[in-house]
Amino acid sequence: MKDMHAGVAWSGQRHRPAGRPGRHLAASLVGLTVLISGCAGSEGAASPGALRQTATRRGPEPSATPSAVPSAKESSHQEPSHQEPSRQAPVLPAPDAAIPKDPPRLADSLTGTATQLRRAVDDWVRDGGPAKANAPEPVVLLALHEQRIYRYLARNPEVASRTYDRLPKDLAGQARDNVTAVRNLLSLARPISGPVKFRVRPPEPADVLLGDFRRAERRFGVEWEVLAAVMFVETKFGRVRSPSYTGAQGPMQFMPGTWAAYGMGGDVHDTKDALLAAANYLHASGAPRDYRRALYAYNHSQAYVDAVLLHARQMKRDIRNYYGYYNWQVFVITTRGERRLTGP
Repeated sequence: MKDMHAGVAWSGQRHRPAGRPGRHLAASLVGLTVLISGCAGSEGAASPGALRQTATRRGPEPSATPSAVPSAKESSHQEPSHQEPSRQAPVLPAPDAAIPKDPPRLADSLTGTATQLRRAVDDWVRDGGPAKANAPEPVVLLALHEQRIYRYLARNPEVASRTYDRLPKDLAGQARDNVTAVRNLLSLARPISGPVKFRVRPPEPADVLLGDFRRAERRFGVEWEVLAAVMFVETKFGRVRSPSYTGAQGPMQFMPGTWAAYGMGGDVHDTKDALLAAANYLHASGAPRDYRRALYAYNHSQAYVDAVLLHARQMKRDIRNYYGYYNWQVFVITTRGERRLTGP
């Protein structure tokens, strides 16, 4: 299968192949809206891998049924302790459950989903699951539903503005960050026409990736949350395995020339090597002193830079947001609508 983010072209620019930290000549966001081409070091127009993750359809989605969507009334707003398991099984949304269109019900659905997702993540982490394999069903379904709500809000700004006022304060801030990031990445995408041909696969375990992010941070001083946000935006944590149409490759979407300059002799398709190379490139481009400059070198788009930093900020505020993002799925935008390529 293919990632919907990589299939859409956008106008960002990418790194130079060698020498001083350069700029992407073009990029394709595969992770958030449609499949586009890779980021690191472009030698031609590329579309960012990040768009694959949050691809969205232009038309409205039907109203949700109360039984399919968790609501605030079904769960407490209080964040669970990492030591306390959920006391009752959550009401889980179906993978394609309809999203409410009116702000009151939408806010209620998002509040309930966010609360239940935090509890499900706490249970998953407490049991040591992130170090082993795929997330349990409650985490997967709740994260997917949360992702779909944010994508709907990103496509409907007026509904979003009226929904924020109905959310708890902390969740309202998180929602604004996520919706803005998704909207930024969607703005860089164009729907693809023709067959959707992308290879996707399950990501490595969440805590294995977390260890790789932190190892790269220790070596090059680039915050692990920023590295995680770049990988999230580019390939949905490595789910997208196809090269971009401009030739960007691997989980961090490197152009061949840039990889030759910053890959340190590693394998562009190996996650550990790719993360070290990304940290190397970002450090050479100005991080951690100036993340905006470094990320702009990685992908020549202010919308891309803002999206990465917004997602990184949410992971810094609560590591459970990292585990939630880890379970967001790959979508692709086509001229006939959107398709989800991974997940249940």
